[in-house]
Amino acid sequence: MSTAIPLRRAAPGFLLQAAALIAALLFMAPIAWTMLASLKPASEANLPPLPPWPSAGWSTDSYRALDAFGAGVGHYAGNSLTVALATAAITSIVSLLGGYGFSRFRFPLKNALFVLVIATIMIPFQSILTPLFLLLTRLGLQNTLAGLVLIYVTLQLPFSIFMMRNAFDAVPREIEEAARIDGAGSLQLLARVMLPLVFPGIVTVALFAFLAAWNEFLAALILLTDQDKFTLPILMTAVRSGRFGAVNWGAVQAGVTVMMIPCLILFLALQRFYIRGLTAGAVK
Repeated sequence: MSTAIPLRRAAPGFLLQAAALIAALLFMAPIAWTMLASLKPASEANLPPLPPWPSAGWSTDSYRALDAFGAGVGHYAGNSLTVALATAAITSIVSLLGGYGFSRFRFPLKNALFVLVIATIMIPFQSILTPLFLLLTRLGLQNTLAGLVLIYVTLQLPFSIFMMRNAFDAVPREIEEAARIDGAGSLQLLARVMLPLVFPGIVTVALFAFLAAWNEFLAALILLTDQDKFTLPILMTAVRSGRFGAVNWGAVQAGVTVMMIPCLILFLALQRFYIRGLTAGAVK
């Protein structure tokens, strides 16, 4: 009787863990399938994907075919990495200052300006693509990675400022008041006191900006016309087209694998800060 009660209490937890494990395996299955399919030899790369393991052994033919396109996959991965890192860095800095200002300072029309910033999320990017293209052309930034970075930063700032404002709101004002009593100015307070406390929010904002810039396709397709400046999503489109409409599915799977790896590494390395950043301001 005494042993049956603990087992009965442990059963819901065990069932929940089993369900979570099954869900995790279901989400991991496409990733594993893609990686295995990318290692098929060239003779089997265009065959139906069942089963994922090749009969003639593993091969890197698909990765060599991907690297043979244009300037090589390393060059395009470098373009994507440059754009994504620059977007994450600029977005983090601007949203940090913007969130700090909206959270801690009083100025006229503060709430109206914040609502205006958040309202820009509702504007479809496709509807402003033509004005942005014309604006970058006037500035001489069309067909440049710098212009692409500016577009990505503009798209990420509304959500990022919202996240950072929540992160600053979660910090007790007593900490700020104590630092001001000790003589800290606004910038010193931000750099030495507030920055360590909102670091999870900064990591979350940077991670969102990096992933969005790394995977973005439409803006890069429209704004970049020089093949040497293509990012990885544009490379995937070119590889997907193939000659005379033929598709090298092995190269496509290899490209998808290359694009997944940095995202997986970043998320697994920063997931602790990511979860804390998302929940910042949720509990008072």
